[in-house]
Amino acid sequence: MTETARLMVGTHLAAEMVANAAERAKKLQDETGVQPCLATVLVGDDPASATYVRMKQNRSKKAGIGSLSVVLPAETTTEELVAELGKLSADPAVHGILLQHPVPGHIDERAAFEAIDPGKDVDGVTMHAFAAMAFGEPGFVSCTPGGILRLLQAYDVPLEGAHAVVIGRSPILGKPAGMLLLASNATVTYTHSKTRDLAGIVRTADIVVAAVGRANFVRGDWLKPGAVVIDAGYNEGNVGDVHYEEATQVASLITPVPGGVGPMTIALLLEQTVDAAEAQTARIPRR
Repeated sequence: MTETARLMVGTHLAAEMVANAAERAKKLQDETGVQPCLATVLVGDDPASATYVRMKQNRSKKAGIGSLSVVLPAETTTEELVAELGKLSADPAVHGILLQHPVPGHIDERAAFEAIDPGKDVDGVTMHAFAAMAFGEPGFVSCTPGGILRLLQAYDVPLEGAHAVVIGRSPILGKPAGMLLLASNATVTYTHSKTRDLAGIVRTADIVVAAVGRANFVRGDWLKPGAVVIDAGYNEGNVGDVHYEEATQVASLITPVPGGVGPMTIALLLEQTVDAAEAQTARIPRR
């Protein structure tokens, strides 16, 4: 069988976003002497998390964005992590803060996220960021959901009036993705592990956002013919949450894994770091 779905590739659009962020970072530094700086905080020695942090740091440097790395031992307490994030929030040389998640299980992740100054929450993980997304107020968006919206817009996917089904309700992916889709006038249904007849609900979707963290979870026969499929999962072996081979026979558009949502996430992180640096620099009194 031949594939019917067209790929929604994020690499080219992400490269344009990063190039634009790099230009703005250079302009800010040339005009004010301020180099945008992203602080990354890693707790523990999880290999996958360490790899993600290194990748984000490398992308930052290539975009002319300074990178400050904070690595804390796995036994770090919630109080110690909150204190470290408080220091970074108060440091005028740091413009954006990224806490690599998930953190070790003994840490209160929400308390840690809330220790980040909303003006430096360039990953969009605080309650302030979620409220801004929900109410359409100024603020930083969660990077993966924000990247998804930019990808949908770039591929001219009609959102107004479309039925979007979000599979997953994580506070930094599923929930904000639904809020951003709702703000674009889509009709949004959240589904999760307790949802009855999940496959039946997904079959009604014009747009499917899969964010469950389970390889090949969404099957091709779950999809309505012509649906747009956003696979926000990334599992061992470069496998997404959607059964790619099956889905491509049914969907009209689909994001590959890797190369779909992932590059957009990092690009938006860098873009928002420059946004934060510009905003903070504008508040610095001129002598």
